[in-house]
Amino acid sequence: MEIRPLLLILSVCGPTWVTTLDMDYGGVPLWINRFLGEPSALTLRDRMEPGWFRAVNRQSCPLECDCPIQWPTALYCEYRGLHHLPEGLPSRTQYLFLQGNALTGFDSRAFANASNLRWLFLDRNQVLSERLDQMLLSNLTRLVNLFMNHNNLTEVPAGLPSGLKQLRLAYNHIERIPPGAFQNLQNLTLLLLQGNRLKAIGEADFKGLPFLNLLDLSHNLLETFPKHLPPSVQQLYLTSNTLTGMSEASLQGFNGLRYLRLSHNQLKNEGLAYGAFNVTSLVELDLSYNQLTEIPVVPTTLQYLYLEVNHIREFNVSSFCRTVGPTSYSRIKTLRLDGNKMAHHQLPPDWPFCLRVLHNIYI
Repeated sequence: MEIRPLLLILSVCGPTWVTTLDMDYGGVPLWINRFLGEPSALTLRDRMEPGWFRAVNRQSCPLECDCPIQWPTALYCEYRGLHHLPEGLPSRTQYLFLQGNALTGFDSRAFANASNLRWLFLDRNQVLSERLDQMLLSNLTRLVNLFMNHNNLTEVPAGLPSGLKQLRLAYNHIERIPPGAFQNLQNLTLLLLQGNRLKAIGEADFKGLPFLNLLDLSHNLLETFPKHLPPSVQQLYLTSNTLTGMSEASLQGFNGLRYLRLSHNQLKNEGLAYGAFNVTSLVELDLSYNQLTEIPVVPTTLQYLYLEVNHIREFNVSSFCRTVGPTSYSRIKTLRLDGNKMAHHQLPPDWPFCLRVLHNIYI
């Protein structure tokens, strides 16, 4: 049997803490399709002289905004200290950037003259749930991307348009999901709810999301693994909650789940069922910064496993391979065990026969 070259990295330092400012629309980049005429999502603040484009652009443009001639359907009104929506929004507006202002809410007619909106950016304002009219968003039938990260919302907005594909509500104060909030969102693929105050997920909370791909519930107050999540999810993030365990039914039905992040919780081996991670579609599993004392059983199809900064004392080959043979071996490529209570010399002699395609191991 051929044993591939292996990088063995021994950690001699403690964990390194890195703090970054979230400036990429809730932690997930926005992909731009130039063929559809989509504009730059980067702020134009201090990058363009307003007097120049007003001289060459004959189209109407609110005084509080920039209207670049190269993106005639985009209005950049970000970081202007606005307390009210700019007056006279042109009917051509499809991409409206209002992030970094002091807006607190809107009435139902706020975007009446901009009913063709496709992107609406409201990140880093002071929007309140009680200041959002229920009809405001339902009138925007062409809206596909709604950004409301870093506001003061206490619940998911009502009347979300059915054409929505991305909904970003990260870092608000959301405590509840109103009944039927997502009922008609047949096209939604990305939902960001991290950094809120959700304590539990109800049976009907996520009904109506048949094609949801990415769901981020990190940095909430969840004590148990949430049930009743959309089975279509391929990327599920639950970092920094207070989860202590998972049952064999926790991931039942997630036949396409590929990325599962559970770092910075309180997971313990006694709270994890033997088959808790028995999902053959899983590619990446992050269990770092928990309270595990043993390596949990993972599917042989898993490729990336992160277990750094737990309390693991020994390497269990059976966690990766129930049997070893020509076709029975683990597909793990990267394994992180640094920051635990074991050293490289504790690796059992038969581990390369199980982890035969391993590229990197960190201890």
